[in-house]
Amino acid sequence: MTSGDGEAGRILRRALRPPLGDVNFWVVQGMVVVLAGLHLLVDIETGGDKGAFPGGIPVALLIIPVGYAALRYGLAGSAATGIWAMVLWLPDLLLPGDRGHIGADLIDLGLVAAVAFFFGERIEAERLAHAREERATAERLEVEAGYRQLFETNRAPILVVDRAGIARNANPAALAALGGTVLGAGVDDLLGVAGSPGWPDRWTGRVLRLPDGRDYRVRLAVLPGGGTASTQVVLEDVTEERAEGRRAVRTAALVVATEEEQRRRLARELHDEPLQLFVHLARRLEALGEADGVPPAVADGLRQARSQAVDAAGRLRNLARDLRPPALDRLGLVPALSSFMADVEEESGLVAVLEVNGSGDRLAPDVELGAFRIVQEAVRTAVRHARARAVTVGVDLESRSVRVSVADDGRGFDPARPAAAGNGTHFGLLGMAERARVLGGSLDVRSAPGEGTVVAATLPCHGADAEALLEG
Repeated sequence: MTSGDGEAGRILRRALRPPLGDVNFWVVQGMVVVLAGLHLLVDIETGGDKGAFPGGIPVALLIIPVGYAALRYGLAGSAATGIWAMVLWLPDLLLPGDRGHIGADLIDLGLVAAVAFFFGERIEAERLAHAREERATAERLEVEAGYRQLFETNRAPILVVDRAGIARNANPAALAALGGTVLGAGVDDLLGVAGSPGWPDRWTGRVLRLPDGRDYRVRLAVLPGGGTASTQVVLEDVTEERAEGRRAVRTAALVVATEEEQRRRLARELHDEPLQLFVHLARRLEALGEADGVPPAVADGLRQARSQAVDAAGRLRNLARDLRPPALDRLGLVPALSSFMADVEEESGLVAVLEVNGSGDRLAPDVELGAFRIVQEAVRTAVRHARARAVTVGVDLESRSVRVSVADDGRGFDPARPAAAGNGTHFGLLGMAERARVLGGSLDVRSAPGEGTVVAATLPCHGADAEALLEG
């Protein structure tokens, strides 16, 4: 059913429900009775065209009560009054001869019926439209009242800003957080970021510290309003969240620093004690094997023992180097990676390539160490778990950041399910991501089953503190 059919149905239902409980409605019906009675009486008494009323009491007088009923009650009143008038006029129409003026009366009754139904229907339609408008207005006012209550009682500071970035409204929480004059002030000045470009596109998600000493994340919502469209700025209190984030970053940085300190200590201890002992043992075994009078079988056994001691010393040297590469502290990131890739190629037999773009000064020590560890872990994962035949390490040195990447031709995996590729891959990715995060950088992993893996990390050249990590 269309809206027009529905409206016609509502009008018809109202027409069939006259206001029988209204006293004034019955007064109007009494007026119709009086007019019908007078008309009938005049027609009976005068007959023909004689008397003071040659045409009888005019039927058109019925328009007065019918029109009044339409104006007061709509179609429900005018329809009932019109029908009532026609019923009351039947005796007059049944008078013999032309005493009842049948022709003229029928025309006049038709006019009355037209007034009753068409005029009443128009009044009724306008009443329904007015009622709908009133309901819509009431609903809008109710919504506005609810929004106003929510706006006023919301604990989050809220500003309503026009197109020019001027604050036009503010809830009590915003007034308390911002202090001073808020309405009429520029939002960039209010939020302490004067001159910040891109209002409002680049503001969503920014974290600001307001005059009340707390941290807030900016959320924006455009409020439609035709030519007066405005933006609602909601400031979400993230003070506790950022405090917890700072604690987490400090904890992660402390864990990384502790791990590196342990690596450094173990590397030094391995180099100073066990490695030197194996070296001395190899030399002693060599001297004993070359001594005079040593049987050939014993000399051969001493040579084998010396070879094993030398091999153990080499393994300890490699272990100490992996724990803390000497070249990293003395020469920097690129020489350390070059040495590391040469060792990987020698030990594993795969093709290891190092590509360096850009040059510059030494990076911050923690950045160099973090970048080296990320490359080291990615390459070791490719060797142990990816079954790769070739690994390419890229280093892009820029003025403000360094980007390191490791690409292999191994079996790959689904980045959405790293655990399925093996615990080594899963925990390796977690460790690399945490190192990048602690340094204020980011880690990107691209892989697919059978298509190899690319691990790329972008780090700021001078690292980052906990506050910078939590921005945005």
